[in-house]
Amino acid sequence: MFEHRDVALLAVTAVEAPVVMPSQRFDEQLASTLKRLRLPKGLLRRVAGVTERRWWDDGTTFDDAATQAAAKALAESGVDPGEVGLLINTSVTRTHLEPSVASRIHDGLGLPSSALNFDITNACLGFVNGLTLAAQLIDAGQIRYAVIVDGEDPRPTQEATIRRLSHEDSTRDDFLREFATLTLGAGAAAAVLGPASLHPGAHRVLGGVSRAATQHHTLCVGGPDGMSTDPQGLLDGGLELVVDAWNEAEPRWNWNAADRFITHQVSTVHTTSIVDALGLDRRLVPTTYPRWGNVGPASLPMTLAAEADSLSAGDRVVCMGVGSGLNTAMTEIVW
Repeated sequence: MFEHRDVALLAVTAVEAPVVMPSQRFDEQLASTLKRLRLPKGLLRRVAGVTERRWWDDGTTFDDAATQAAAKALAESGVDPGEVGLLINTSVTRTHLEPSVASRIHDGLGLPSSALNFDITNACLGFVNGLTLAAQLIDAGQIRYAVIVDGEDPRPTQEATIRRLSHEDSTRDDFLREFATLTLGAGAAAAVLGPASLHPGAHRVLGGVSRAATQHHTLCVGGPDGMSTDPQGLLDGGLELVVDAWNEAEPRWNWNAADRFITHQVSTVHTTSIVDALGLDRRLVPTTYPRWGNVGPASLPMTLAAEADSLSAGDRVVCMGVGSGLNTAMTEIVW
């Protein structure tokens, strides 16, 4: 478990990709495959709960969008870019192995040369990890302000997956193994953290818990051309991991009394399973995956940004992330 002494969330923002890609469109593109494999249409809607997702238009890259989200967060926070001491990019999406995605965003924001900048990649948990690391550096007095950012673009991977599944040699097992790839969506998010003592009334980041179950590191393996998953194994292993972490943290944090639970957005099955296993009030667990899909590490901060206007001062918000590997982390923010 970890605690933060003097850290506040000053802004959290989201950028929604403009191109709507309905799940029905994927059904149409895969119609011959579904017929050949005797699979029904509408699985993405009925099983995953994903009605649509977003793609970027041809003129926008994922790191353009991440830069836009970060600039928006800085403007809302009132923090001058010259005061930023740390930029962490947590995007899973990348077009090359080096340099870091963070270096392009750092340049795009016009941050000072004194600002540390690097990528953290930890599947869908990256953004929560970035928040925790930045908060620790603020508490240590090493930096004053930090920007955590994420941009995702699954379009090339989804197009490659559809081409592969459309081939006459594709099997039912292939389809089920790559099904999760079709639930992904594009989007971007950013957050600005700073010392709570300098920003009275800002949203306090208190701390939380993290746990790992890395014996499950083979259950979800992704790359530029596609993602292979064991859906039932991920559900079982992830649920056990989340419950273990929750039970460890509950005596210290009393999260059963929290006002909102912002979870990583995967599917109806995953959300319902977590709600039931932890005994949460379903009304306090917002979902954005039906219209955005699973936007990877950006899912949680995008959902938090969407909920911000409905939160009141003093509300306790528990952010709950899970990433393939498997890893989980939960952190509390007092609004």
